[in-house]
Amino acid sequence: MSAQVVVGTQWGDEGKGKIVDVLAEQADMVVRFQGGDNAGHTVVVNGVKHVLHLLPSGVLRKEAQCIIGPGVVCNPFVLLKEMETLRQSGLSTDHIKISDRAQILMPYHCYQDELEEAAAQNKIGTTKRGIGPCYQDKYARRGIRFHEFKNFETFEKRLRYSVEQKNKLFTSVYGAKPMDVEEMVAQFKEIHDQIVPMIIESTHVVNQAIKENKRVLFEGAQAAMLDINYGTYPYVTSSSPTAAGVTVGAGIAPSKIDQVIGVVKAYSTRVGEGPFVTELLNEQGELLRQQGFEYGATTGRPRRCGWLDLLVVKHADMINGLTDIVLTKVDVLGGLDEIKVCIGYEIDGEVYDYVPSDQSDVAKAKPVYKVLQGWKEDISKCRTWDELPEACKSYVEFIEQFCEIPVSMISVGADRENNIYRNDRVRP
Repeated sequence: MSAQVVVGTQWGDEGKGKIVDVLAEQADMVVRFQGGDNAGHTVVVNGVKHVLHLLPSGVLRKEAQCIIGPGVVCNPFVLLKEMETLRQSGLSTDHIKISDRAQILMPYHCYQDELEEAAAQNKIGTTKRGIGPCYQDKYARRGIRFHEFKNFETFEKRLRYSVEQKNKLFTSVYGAKPMDVEEMVAQFKEIHDQIVPMIIESTHVVNQAIKENKRVLFEGAQAAMLDINYGTYPYVTSSSPTAAGVTVGAGIAPSKIDQVIGVVKAYSTRVGEGPFVTELLNEQGELLRQQGFEYGATTGRPRRCGWLDLLVVKHADMINGLTDIVLTKVDVLGGLDEIKVCIGYEIDGEVYDYVPSDQSDVAKAKPVYKVLQGWKEDISKCRTWDELPEACKSYVEFIEQFCEIPVSMISVGADRENNIYRNDRVRP
């Protein structure tokens, strides 16, 4: 399969980074197609943890060219810092490229994000990394793209005008201090020679790789329930972290996608505001948080935890067209007497078998659970299906049957080697 897409099926933090890292072993190219440094992808290699924000998770495999695609909003200062961290770990960064169509996330976007969130009546729970304001400028057609950075004189004129306009907003609407344009110009001038050599026209490069039947892996940030159109709006991100997002965020036709791999965490978590039907505000929720170490890789915030919601997974399948499921963090469930999975929402006495779009309906939904037997064994050392406890097998098989999608891989630990492959469909 030439073009593979890895997507999250819940609210993010499913372990996509690890799965991309595993699959990237045989990839020629890994392309990040949306989002920004609000993402946090954790990859563990031989016990060493690497936390990535902007860089594709395939960056730890030096054989694969890594591209930050047109659909990404990229903070170049964060990018350079992340690259330096990798170099200090002895890793190469020579294979990293930036699409000339990608948006430059500016310091004023971060400032605007902070001011907007502070003034909001209904807070979204933003990471304050400037993602929303940068996408606002992109779609208002006033954003600055990386190809404009090549000519610094032209870029500086655009930057000065943009800061002038933003300062009017900051001072007049929010009563805040204006930003120092001279300081900003100096900051960008300092990094100019580091960034420009990485800028390429990526759309042709990616399509040519697919045409030559090279293995291209597409990676998004966040997940289906944070999609701007089909997630838990307005508690969503500002882009489309779905298979459809690949076509606009990387510039390939839908017909070129061969495989859509949905990463499903064996339980549910989310960060930020918004309804969460299966949330456990009790000792069980805290147990999942502690055993799964559920704290944001980007913000450090404790994640909200709950049972697996299979309506959410089926919703992700509907909008992504999943061909395979990779089930992650199954080892975290070890030691429980029973495990629940949500198979329906009861709203005002009616049972729904799909996720409603109105969040006021979702907020009052009661989960309809299927109760399954738990297991006591530590499965983190298991490497074959036959080694798993029968109760664990039954749990996996129920998910597979309910969603009508093959569970092709099971992750039983954080390291890239801690996997069970059930077929050859998802294998490095």
